[in-house]
Amino acid sequence: METVLVTGGRGASGRWVVDRLAGDYEVVVVDYDHPGLDVAPAPHLSFRAADLADRGAALDVVHAVDPDAVVHWAAIPVAGTHPDGRVFETNVRAAKNVLDAAGRADARIVQASSDGAYGFFFAEPTPLPDELPVTEDHPLRPEDPYGLSKVTAEATAGAVARREGVSAVSIRPSWIQYPGDYPCRSDGYVDDLDAGAGNFWSYVDARDVADLVAAALDVAGESNAAVPPGTHEAVNCVAADNALGRPLLDLLRESYGAVPDDCGVAEGDDRGAYAVAKAERLFGWKPSRSWRAAADEDVPEPTLFE
Repeated sequence: METVLVTGGRGASGRWVVDRLAGDYEVVVVDYDHPGLDVAPAPHLSFRAADLADRGAALDVVHAVDPDAVVHWAAIPVAGTHPDGRVFETNVRAAKNVLDAAGRADARIVQASSDGAYGFFFAEPTPLPDELPVTEDHPLRPEDPYGLSKVTAEATAGAVARREGVSAVSIRPSWIQYPGDYPCRSDGYVDDLDAGAGNFWSYVDARDVADLVAAALDVAGESNAAVPPGTHEAVNCVAADNALGRPLLDLLRESYGAVPDDCGVAEGDDRGAYAVAKAERLFGWKPSRSWRAAADEDVPEPTLFE
């Protein structure tokens, strides 16, 4: 069984990724803190602690584990929660350190990027996209430290892939939701059109994110794979529908007064704003969860412990 090192695996979305991978792989979770030696990990899981922004610590822990693949999921997850410089520096240093270490270990890479890389949400004012749906080829124009850190992490993954001859995939989720806990369906969000305008009312279920991570790990890395050694690909990861269940073009006209000239979205279609065809083409992945069922689902949250 292959070994996968997952950074940030005890975080809100990271634990869903770890739960999805454990059993298909031996998973080593690396976080800033260790859960304690008195805690019994779930089967096929183990834990290590490291400050990944510390280059020596990151290189040491990856070298010690010697994984077949690295899923880099650790980051300060959003702008505005910490000083700007700390968000950018922490995320970029951790990505540089972990991805360099993964390349040296000849490990294939999957990392968390974000739709924040496009630069829509935190821009003032929020711009319309150049195209609909938004493909991975859309220009990346972040103004905030979080989005900029993700653009830098993607560039780092590409550099490591080319230099070290490993495969690398950057996944761009949009506002991850959890079964039974869908803030995108709260009254305050649904009743306030402006609340979701910055990412065009997009969202994705954590289980769909975890499924895409698993699919990318499974397909990438072989010479005949969709992402062969020496290459990097970025893919969107969003639900098929938008969070309000209304026609996307109507929402844009109401909120922005216009739609992009380059528009391939049909009138009346309540789809999300981001294209996911690339993830399907490369990895056979499609989003399978919608708020219509998942917002009220009763699904236990992964604990990662026995």
